[in-house]
Amino acid sequence: MHRVLTILGCALTAVLTTAWSTAPADRPDRPALPTTVRTHDGLVRGAVHDGYRTFEGIPYAAPPVGRLRWAPPRPAADWSGVRETTRPASACPQPPGEVPGGSTDEDCLHLNVTTPDGATPAHLRRVVVWLHGGGFTTGAGSSYDPHRMVTRGYVLVVTVDYRLGALGFLAHRGLPGSGTFGLADQQAALRWVRTEIGAFGGDPRNVTLAGESAGGYSVCAQLASPAAAGLFDRAIIQSGPCTGRPDRPFAPSSVPLSSARAAGADFVAKAGCGAVRDVPACLRRVDVSRLLTAQSADQQPAYATPLLPSDPAAAVAAGRFHRIPVLIGHNHDEGNGWAAGISQAGHPVTPHNWPDVVAAFFPGRGQAQAIVRANPVHRTDGGPVFGAVIGDADFACPTALTGDFLAVHVPVRRYEFADEHAPPLTPGTPPFPLGAPHASELPYLFDLGGRTRRMTASQHRLADTLIDYWTRFARTGDPNGPSSPHWPRHTVLSLAPENIAPTRTVERRHHCAFWNRLG
Repeated sequence: MHRVLTILGCALTAVLTTAWSTAPADRPDRPALPTTVRTHDGLVRGAVHDGYRTFEGIPYAAPPVGRLRWAPPRPAADWSGVRETTRPASACPQPPGEVPGGSTDEDCLHLNVTTPDGATPAHLRRVVVWLHGGGFTTGAGSSYDPHRMVTRGYVLVVTVDYRLGALGFLAHRGLPGSGTFGLADQQAALRWVRTEIGAFGGDPRNVTLAGESAGGYSVCAQLASPAAAGLFDRAIIQSGPCTGRPDRPFAPSSVPLSSARAAGADFVAKAGCGAVRDVPACLRRVDVSRLLTAQSADQQPAYATPLLPSDPAAAVAAGRFHRIPVLIGHNHDEGNGWAAGISQAGHPVTPHNWPDVVAAFFPGRGQAQAIVRANPVHRTDGGPVFGAVIGDADFACPTALTGDFLAVHVPVRRYEFADEHAPPLTPGTPPFPLGAPHASELPYLFDLGGRTRRMTASQHRLADTLIDYWTRFARTGDPNGPSSPHWPRHTVLSLAPENIAPTRTVERRHHCAFWNRLG
């Protein structure tokens, strides 16, 4: 039951991401004019739009192919002439979902730069580096068009592709650095930003690392990674709490190296390399499509590794993380999208099967019974109750706990995105109102797939306010400004149309005392 529902949840994540990636890009621009920038690797030619410039598909590391498959990222090779960077490069290998038809192209370690007019080496702008979500198995930086953030907030935004799935997170004794190759790619991109972004008009001494879901958890991992010291100056964590746990499967988390190696052994066997002497050499000969078939639907970074010595949860609890300002939050109804998708896939939650559903996700002794008592299901509310349990246990309460740990040492701003009528990310009618589910804040910050979602006037104002908060935080570490409601440091800011205000009831509404006692 647990495996079935987890796979369904992963499938729903792919459906959610497909909703924004398959739309053709129709950015509001005038006819593009070429623009050229010199990097240390060579010249790149991007495009000029209405108020901003784009440079897409810039390599920040060598293609991880051949002997570099399952190896730490290496510097990109220089090129002669001018490299055209007017279209996105291939996404990293992944099954169909956010990337229509999936991808099998391993030459994928690229990034995209969007810079506002007026940003030059003589007039540097703050930089936001964005790490996409997708459960460490899907996603692409090119799915996120940041031009509204760039032009309104006057920051420079870099979106990054990094290795995913088994190619990014396989752990095996014969592969030095394994379990964290995807995180190492992110660090390589950050080093590229420190070295190169000045040529695009970005300030290399003022970099904010931001991400959502698996991207948000990646920010947590980089906060806890000694190797990331000095690579970024502020952090934004959206729906990816650092205290995620493997036994709460909807939120991202990391696993101990021993567990990652056990999962890696299963993968090696499925890939046809379990009985050979030189496993790495065998794996590097296997076709990418077969690797994607062999990999598990669940992927997590490994800790107790050189790049990630500690579980990020333990690191933030002990204060062992980079001391920089953090903006962190979650959405009011994080779990509703998964609960609705599971119901629509033919597994509705009823009073009869609710104890079994809970037991599948919370197998600890006595946990299921306590959860069922605290969250009863009646005849027609199984979906919303299940969604609330997912959201409270996996996102809202871990985010509150993460914020508490961080705030002992660094300035923290906390939010809850709470637009109960957020534009849907998927077509069709859900079995119950979704409210503000996982990822629903993203269209307020980005044009997903190059397309602006239909919003009411008040939602457009909320989008402008989010961009103002996020970009002011990126500039100074303080999201406050004269055009937005005040955001206090010691309360959660509720973000909803016509109702942006501090609230002290988040932990009570999400029953965090119960979940903290449950353990």
